[in-house]
Amino acid sequence: MTPRRPARSSLFSLFSALLFLQSTLVSAQDTFDCHLTIDSLKYDLTSLSGEHTISRTRETPPTSWLDKATFNLCDNLKIQDGVAAGDQCPDGTRACLTKTNTKGSNSDRVVAVIPLAQSAALKPEYSSLSSSKGISLVLHGSPYPIAAEPIPQSFNLTLLCSQEASEPKFISYDGVQLKVEWSAPAGCSESQQPPKDDESKGPGDGGKEEESVGSGIGWFFLVLLIAFGAYFGLGAYYNYSTYGARGLDLIPHRDFWREVPYMLRDVVSHLCSTVRPRRSSRSGGYIAV
Repeated sequence: MTPRRPARSSLFSLFSALLFLQSTLVSAQDTFDCHLTIDSLKYDLTSLSGEHTISRTRETPPTSWLDKATFNLCDNLKIQDGVAAGDQCPDGTRACLTKTNTKGSNSDRVVAVIPLAQSAALKPEYSSLSSSKGISLVLHGSPYPIAAEPIPQSFNLTLLCSQEASEPKFISYDGVQLKVEWSAPAGCSESQQPPKDDESKGPGDGGKEEESVGSGIGWFFLVLLIAFGAYFGLGAYYNYSTYGARGLDLIPHRDFWREVPYMLRDVVSHLCSTVRPRRSSRSGGYIAV
């Protein structure tokens, strides 16, 4: 039995190492697929996928600094061809910050390349905003030796709920965390999604009701016009075929239409006399003879 103990011990050690390696791989594959659920509210950020670049410039005469951040929420950044490996973040990075120093006519010099968020250490954290509609998303990266000791980096996105998408904004970077603000429909949960243009007016808003009323009035006048045309056309044909009428005699019920202007004049005169205020008599009730 004694010779077999080292073999069992070796198998146990190997099994423990495999379990540790498996747990390490699982943690390294802590992916973020741009789908969130916060307090039973679902968010879909896939519309924000792709690489986005934001920047800020800091003047420090006689030089200036350009802080440029490139990020992709849903996937790793692509390695750029023609760019030195030391001037870009390594493979597996989702948010990268580069600091470039410029002085006069001298060539630009990349002085820092900081992986802010990496898939191997992503550990996404998200919560809903308390002051407004939207979410706060934090993605983590590996420590970076900014000071004497390496400091863990992170990428913090404040995503505001908005009907129209805007460009992401570079808010600040304090050596530990880059803060970005972005307004987009993706910041709204499925229940908060703003209606589309063709659905912005429902029955309660009166949009379809106004359209129905307007089209109904138009159809009424169209039918009325067609009826008048048919009346005069058929009447003129009847007078021509029956009585051989010519000219104005073709008009059906000609005498009636000749009297219409006078009837309208009488109606208008009656209405004016009714609306016109009656003047009070100044004769004290006596009528002059």
